[in-house]
Amino acid sequence: MIYRFRVILDNDTEEDIFRDFEIRESDNMEDLHNVITQSFGFDGTEMASFYLSDEEWNQGEEISLFDLSDGLNKVKLMSDTKISDTAHEAQTKLIYVYDFLSMWTFFVELAEIVEVVESTDYPNLMYVQGQVPTEAPDKIFEADAEENFNEFDDDLNDDFNTDDYDNLDFEENWN
Repeated sequence: MIYRFRVILDNDTEEDIFRDFEIRESDNMEDLHNVITQSFGFDGTEMASFYLSDEEWNQGEEISLFDLSDGLNKVKLMSDTKISDTAHEAQTKLIYVYDFLSMWTFFVELAEIVEVVESTDYPNLMYVQGQVPTEAPDKIFEADAEENFNEFDDDLNDDFNTDDYDNLDFEENWN
């Protein structure tokens, strides 16, 4: 069987940026990683992970490109995980993160499962929409820093001078 995926770049621009492609269900998650990096124009040399996702795109179990756990925790690796064991009718959504410094984030959705077409080479890039920006889009996290720290602004004393040692309330030679 052939899996048809749509991979959408998570960005805040007006333009939708996505790729549609086909890949064999028997391929592994590393093959899926390679198709995504190539179709979006990345060199594929950065660390990456897939995450299982629910219907609301909440991040679940990780499937990593490399095992960086030092043997402390069992890590699910892309090279050892078949696509069909991860994506199927009951589990259609994945999150893919490429380059953990830049945090390129993609929504990966299994759109359709179809029969093999003998005259087609797989993986097969079917459709390209949008130009990938030169830098990863900024992420908006649930815990917005400005919102969380505003409550402490009242506690700060802007008149406090750390260079005025004579008026600091501590004994300099305390030990």
